[in-house]
Amino acid sequence: MFTLFKRKKEAAPVNMDKIPAHIGIIMDGNGRWAKKRLQPRVMGHKAGMDALQEVTIAANNLGVKVLTVYAFSTENWSRPEDEVKFIMNLPVEFFDKYVPELHKNNVRVEVIGETERLPKETFDAMKRACEQTKYNSGLILNFALNYGGRSEITHAVKEIAQEVLDAKLNPGDITEDLIANHLMTNHLPYLHRDPDLIIRTSGELRLSNFLPWQSAYSEFYFTPVYWPDFKTEELHKAILEYNRRHRRFGGV
Repeated sequence: MFTLFKRKKEAAPVNMDKIPAHIGIIMDGNGRWAKKRLQPRVMGHKAGMDALQEVTIAANNLGVKVLTVYAFSTENWSRPEDEVKFIMNLPVEFFDKYVPELHKNNVRVEVIGETERLPKETFDAMKRACEQTKYNSGLILNFALNYGGRSEITHAVKEIAQEVLDAKLNPGDITEDLIANHLMTNHLPYLHRDPDLIIRTSGELRLSNFLPWQSAYSEFYFTPVYWPDFKTEELHKAILEYNRRHRRFGGV
């Protein structure tokens, strides 16, 4: 089954039978986008919210099941204080401004990360969005907010070690599935916990501590496009490239 998406000069066929069920996006380049336009860096983060709404609805329309977006890492606290404060207010603005539209599109909002460290206003807005959309059955928009992959794995190891100490587990019981069940993505549908496709914008070629366990067999797509300019057409390009891949998962 194929559908056509109009591009500038030609229509590009996207294989609707090969849509990635789970897409992860490292939304990079907001500050450079603003700097290129002689604007403060924070304006790039603001423009990035518009891109996120558009891409979320486009992914939902394509039948993507989970969209995990890297909104704020555990390392981002080292940025200038004013920028961090602005970024921490963005979820408040995003959830209040955009969630009604996402709700209408049957999108469910979820959050992973060390949310207890978030400012109260940010945490409360996040909880409201999750509560408002919890019965929606469409795409899961999964925010990685104050998230770090190594921290996630460390926390999982501590939990498992405690279960061994409490005689709830034997070391021999520890499997990959058990570890996965202790990761922050354990709330996602079992078959869609691991991203099929990870997209990084802005031309950088690294994961930056984003879902290191879950991305073991993900396909990667890197683009020089800054995140605020990554709209529906760019998503289609990424999926077209995914369509061309042959995923072997270590086989032939």
